[in-house]
Amino acid sequence: MGTSLSDIIKADTVSLNDLSGRKIAIDAFNTLYQFLSSIRQPDGTPLMDRKGRITSHLSGLFYRSLNLLEKGIFPIYVFDGTSPELKEDEIERRREIRKTAKEEWETAKAEGRIEDARKAAQASSSLTSDMVDESKDLVRALGIPVIQAPSEGEALAAQMTQADMVWASASQDYDSLLYKCPRTIRNLSISGRRRISRTKSYKTISPEVIDLDLNLRLLEISREQLIDIAILVGTDYNDGVRGVGPKTALRLIKKHDSIDKIVSEGIKEIDFPYEEIRNIFLNPPTADISEPEWTNPNYERIKELLVEQHDFSENRINSSLERLRDAQQELADKASQSSLTDFF
Repeated sequence: MGTSLSDIIKADTVSLNDLSGRKIAIDAFNTLYQFLSSIRQPDGTPLMDRKGRITSHLSGLFYRSLNLLEKGIFPIYVFDGTSPELKEDEIERRREIRKTAKEEWETAKAEGRIEDARKAAQASSSLTSDMVDESKDLVRALGIPVIQAPSEGEALAAQMTQADMVWASASQDYDSLLYKCPRTIRNLSISGRRRISRTKSYKTISPEVIDLDLNLRLLEISREQLIDIAILVGTDYNDGVRGVGPKTALRLIKKHDSIDKIVSEGIKEIDFPYEEIRNIFLNPPTADISEPEWTNPNYERIKELLVEQHDFSENRINSSLERLRDAQQELADKASQSSLTDFF
């Protein structure tokens, strides 16, 4: 779910071409869930191989990564580790939502209500440990670095951005800002169009870059206050305060300085451990990681994973691998021009 701060956060629209030559840490779980939700048949059925195993995540991961590489972007996928204990309630809540959605999807599909089935199916997406493992295998076969976070992937991606290992972190959630990520990219892993909820219409979606320091200056708040605003609105670790959206939360924090004062002055009743939640964002687990390295793609391994194990079209994969070879050469040229040694 993450935190919804779109009403108060300023983002600059860019194109993938604008990001050429940039190293970007991608929130892997966030991205895989997008693929599982969106890459489906009209009735909501996900892509599957002949054995009935879901392959939507692999299809999205392969073609999106290829697209980024062709644009001259250096992706890195950061995978979640162990979630904070406070997230257990949210994880269970999501599990129940997926269970209910799956039941609604199967009922709607059986009754021929295709549009209702598609909507329910999108909410039923579930990422298994097998899916995570094969996603990591595919990323490595593409020659793209895989980073395992000790806890939340967004937190480690923020750490990498702060350390100038990457230029930005990519995620649909605004949590990256709370983890002090200097630059966050949204819509990096989304196609150019997104269907408008409850309609058959589409709207154009473009990548957006959010500059943390710029937004803090515009809002005239500190990062700690931004965290308090997010907590009031609701995070993965708590439901928000009833009736408080981003604009109201901003007004409350600017007037009263912090949640502590809001509570002490009796302005709002808070029934969750906001200090502990605040600390998750202020002091997330860190990891001692080295500079990420890209390698030559393992073409045979890619074909084994996609064609032999999951029945992808061999002709289509072969055609895509030719594109990957061209992209690899262009990236190698960029790396050489940028004095990045031993890139491939």
